[in-house]
Amino acid sequence: MTDETPICSAKGCRADAVWVLAWNNPKVHTPERRKTWLACEEHREHLSQFLGVRGFLKDVVPLRQWQAAEQA
Repeated sequence: MTDETPICSAKGCRADAVWVLAWNNPKVHTPERRKTWLACEEHREHLSQFLGVRGFLKDVVPLRQWQAAEQA
């Protein structure tokens, strides 16, 4: 992550991200690998459902908590 304010990963959205959606595609990634999408409040559910239907979603965490864990 950079010093810039993270923005939502939803197409066309420029809102500040407040959630991290951790996911992986088991056909492509090793089980421990986590890719991330960022989500604002408005798009969290939509993006979670998109990943969940495909069996990719592993965790949804507040951005601050994710950042704190990365720094630890």
